[in-house]
Formats: sequence, C-alpha cells, structure tokens
Amino acid sequence: MKNILKISLIIVSSILSFSTLAEAKQESVAEVDHLALASMMVYDGKFAKANEELIEAKKYDKNLDLAKYYTIKGVIAMRQEKHTQAIAYLKKAVTATKTKVYLPPVAAKEKRKHLFSIASKPEVKAAEKRKVAFNAEKLRKEALQKLYSNLSQESYKVKRYMDTIKYLDLQGASGRDQAAEYMLRADCYWKSGKKDAAVAVLTKGVKAFPSDQSLLKQKFYYFTELGLYQEAIASAKACMKRAKPNPKEYMALSQMLLAGGQRDEALKILEEAKMLFPENAKVNMLLGHLYMKKGMAFTTANLFEQGSYYEHKYVKEAAEIHRRVGLTPHALYLNSQITDKKEKLKQKIAIYVEREEYEKIIGLIEALKRYKMLEDDNIRYAVAYAYYMAKDYEEAEVQLKKITDNELFAKATIIRKNIEKCQDNSMECI
Repeated sequence: MKNILKISLIIVSSILSFSTLAEAKQESVAEVDHLALASMMVYDGKFAKANEELIEAKKYDKNLDLAKYYTIKGVIAMRQEKHTQAIAYLKKAVTATKTKVYLPPVAAKEKRKHLFSIASKPEVKAAEKRKVAFNAEKLRKEALQKLYSNLSQESYKVKRYMDTIKYLDLQGASGRDQAAEYMLRADCYWKSGKKDAAVAVLTKGVKAFPSDQSLLKQKFYYFTELGLYQEAIASAKACMKRAKPNPKEYMALSQMLLAGGQRDEALKILEEAKMLFPENAKVNMLLGHLYMKKGMAFTTANLFEQGSYYEHKYVKEAAEIHRRVGLTPHALYLNSQITDKKEKLKQKIAIYVEREEYEKIIGLIEALKRYKMLEDDNIRYAVAYAYYMAKDYEEAEVQLKKITDNELFAKATIIRKNIEKCQDNSMECI
C-alpha cells in the first residue's frame, strides 16, 4: 500500500513538473518580440530574415502592433526599391497608426538592493526626478509625419507628382520646414504641367528661407524656360546679391540667355561681370566671342589680349584673332610669347603665309623637322607651297610627293602641273 502511494505521488509530481515546463515554454515564446527583431534585421540589411520575423509576429503575437508591422514592411520595400509595394504598405501603416492605442511605458522594476549598498550614498528617489508627461497624440502625430514623408518620397519615385504634394501637405509644418521641401513641391507642379503653381511655390519658399539661393536659382531656370527673360535676370541678380559675387554665376546666366536667343542681354550681363571682375580671363574671352558674333573683330582682339594677361593659355587665341583682323605685326609679337613650340611654329607659318613671306617659312624647316611637324600633311603642303612660290621647284616637288591626304594630294597635283609649265617655259611663272 505504501509503495502504491509513493508511485502515485511520483506520477503526480511528474505531471505537475511537465505542465510547469510547458507553461514556462509558452511564456518564453510569448515574450519574444518579433517586431523588434525584424527592425534590427532591417537595420542590418537582412531583409529576408526580417520578413521571417514578421511572419512569426503575425503567427504568435495576439496583440500585434499593425502600425509597426506595416511600417517595417514598407521600409523593407523602400530599401529594395519596390516603390509601388512600399506605398501600399505605408498606406496601411497610416490607417493602423490613426487607430493605434498608445500606452505609457511600463515602469522598470526596482533593482534588488545588495548588502554593499547599505554604506553607499542614498539613491535619488524616482519622485524627485522630473517626470515627462506621456502624450499619446504627440507620438501618433510624429509617427504619421514620418509615414507621410516616406510616402511623398516613394510617390515621387513612381512619378505620382500630385500625390507627392498631397503627402507633403499632410505632414503639416514639417512638410515646409526645409527649402528642399519647396523645391520638391515646385518640381512636382512643374512636371504636372502646373507652371504658375510651381513659380508661386518657389516665391513662398524664397520668403520662408531668405538666405537660401537654390530656390532663386530654380526660379531663374523656370523663368528662362518660360521665355520670361527679364524675370529670369531679376531672379539671378537677387540670387547673386545673397552671396559673394561670383564670375561663374554671371557667365552661367549669360550662357542661359544666349541659349534663349537673348544675345544683347547676355552682353549686358558679361559687361557687368567684366566691370566687377576685370582680372577674370574667362569673362574677357566669353565677352570677346560675343562681340565677334556681332562682327566687332577689333574689340574681340583687344578682349582676347586682355584675357591672356591673366591666363597665359589664351595667348595663342589672342595672336590668332590679331592675325585674322590683319594686325599681323602684333600677332607675331603675341606669337613670340607662346610656350608650346609646336603651336608656336604652326601659327607662325599661318602668319607668314598671310604676309606672303615664303622665305621665312623655308627658314623654319629645320625646326619643323626637329619637332617632326612635317608628318602633318597640312604643314608639309604649306612648306611645299612656300618652296614653289620661292621658285625652288625641285624642293617643292620633294615635299609634294610625300603628301598622302586625298584633298591635299589633289591640290599638290595642280601645283606640280604648274611647276612643269614653269620648268618648260620660265615666262609662265613671272
């Protein structure tokens, strides 16, 4: 009888132990925060693992935080650049966030006191610490603002421009607290064909962020594209006033006006830039090119030379334009300042041909050989022509025979025929 009683007690004890272990196991399963684990996986870029944790969360979490669940799903889709899918999940997160019940954080359990703490300084009581009031609506508002921000970005990426503006508006003040927000709105209106609205948004942005230049620059580009050049110039100058004057800005403005066919306005801008930055070589050169298009070659020559004072690389262009306008003595003077020997010789030959000083071209033959410039058929033809004009027909023939360029070879053939005539009858070449 005693043995039977003992066996019964062992069985009951085993059953109780098993049920206790089973309950403990269930509690441990319930304590796993799958959403928190999913968030960590997303942070580490392990999206497949994160999705696995989300499946577990939906399976075991009885009070699943749907707002957080769909937000994580949306972020994963965003990171994987699945924009349409991201928008769908983020919308569900918005719906869930609006109805979510926010609970105050559970107070941490008081730490167990140890014997060695008896002699230590007394702890500051929790009541003495300043308590921050729990505000559920503030948390909801912040969560919604982040969701709307993500929705605006994803909508823009799939070219849903008016939706982008809608979600920016839903962000409230946070959707207008940066100049970039106004730029984004304007861009969306512009791409949706609402040009007036785009400019109006930029005007509001300029007032809200008076120190920002990007809004004025964008306004300038819009005005230029609309053909409103006076407004474009006003915007550009307002932009320049906000920052230290920069010659690059003036040149960019002039180029934009040129692209729009506003050459006279571009000239005015560059003249103003030259007055402000007299030592900027590029301003002089660009201004010179504009005057060249107006047929004012001498003004161009002067401006090119001024540019070469500050940047030596423009000496060649200054010499070339002086040659073209017939100021060959000054062109030779500028040519003497060129440091690149090959470029210097090439230009000098052009000047001597212009002046019909063929003997001087022949005098350069050794230098041309030294720099292997006779390998260029154009140079060789010029030298051959110089020998021909100097009546050294034998040397002219030597150079002409070495020409391989088809077009120049045809010209060389004509000269060689003339040489034959001259050799047959010297009176032909007087």
